[in-house]
Amino acid sequence: MFGETSAFSGFSVDDIDAARTFYGETLGLKVEEQGVGDMRMLLLTLAGGARIFVYPKENHTPASFTILNFEVDDVDRAVDDLTARGVTMERYPEFDADEKGIMRGGEGRPTIAWFTDPAGNVLSVLKEA
Repeated sequence: MFGETSAFSGFSVDDIDAARTFYGETLGLKVEEQGVGDMRMLLLTLAGGARIFVYPKENHTPASFTILNFEVDDVDRAVDDLTARGVTMERYPEFDADEKGIMRGGEGRPTIAWFTDPAGNVLSVLKEA
């Protein structure tokens, strides 16, 4: 039914201005602002043209799962760049991450590191095994 229909994902944030700065300036994504009445929203465009709708939600609760995974050639370099931009990497006790917060892949697992946006939503940089 929807195999030929374009689609996009979306998620909420508690501060649209902080999200605009983070996604546009810190991560370097294309960010467009849209509005309906008094409600301001963002449209993120990823490499390849995928779009993501970001909307403010007064009682926002951060996603407890990874909402965006950025595939990179070099996770160490991506983590160093993010850290230099003021991003703090997350460390989850159930994963064996190194001092940089990187869980090293192996046996078919990706190398991955997690971080959050200003609203607490989880994102990652990863390299497939």
